[in-house]
Amino acid sequence: MTYTLIGINVLIYVLQLIPGLNVTSALLYSPYYSLGEYAAAGVPYEPWRMITAMFAHSPTSFLHILFNMFTLWMFGQVLESILGRARFITLYLIAGLAGSLGVMYFDLALGLEFTSVVGASGAIFGLMGAYLVILRHLGSNSTGLLVLVAINVVLGFLPGSNLSWQAHVGGLIGGVIGGLIYTRTRSREKLRLQRYLIGGLVLVELALALAHAPIFVA
Repeated sequence: MTYTLIGINVLIYVLQLIPGLNVTSALLYSPYYSLGEYAAAGVPYEPWRMITAMFAHSPTSFLHILFNMFTLWMFGQVLESILGRARFITLYLIAGLAGSLGVMYFDLALGLEFTSVVGASGAIFGLMGAYLVILRHLGSNSTGLLVLVAINVVLGFLPGSNLSWQAHVGGLIGGVIGGLIYTRTRSREKLRLQRYLIGGLVLVELALALAHAPIFVA
């Protein structure tokens, strides 16, 4: 799954570079697209962009996708071998959606200007957060990873960084929660509980993503 995700991201990036296809504008996410309050002003309600944006990257910055795919390759292989394919891809999507939720709700709560975002950073921060939880659960030294995560979070707050700290923090939270569920329900006897908890987490994320649907805010 790690290589499949990398392949999908790279393919979409190539399509983004083709003039006239407008792939970036079709996949990017902004809180406007999940806030039904703006539907009357002509802004389309397209909450699925919370997912599609995590597979697109800035077409003007090759370093953006290069860094993200390198990090995905590093942590993805390890986590996929630990969790298995199904749990790994579930964690990745949970963290990616949590990253978009971070953009939406941090912008709303702090009164920030809504900006458009693309990138797998939220999902990747989620993978790092989950791996950090797993390392600590296993009693392994996690200091280096903790420092790496902290540095990358701080970088998102630097002026002119063009990084979405909201997506980073949101994805990190989603990954940590997913990691806690997986580590606390590893035994065979708790597998059903694990499915219920992961399913519940997904439902909570979906509820948050759709909380401002036009039907609720009209």
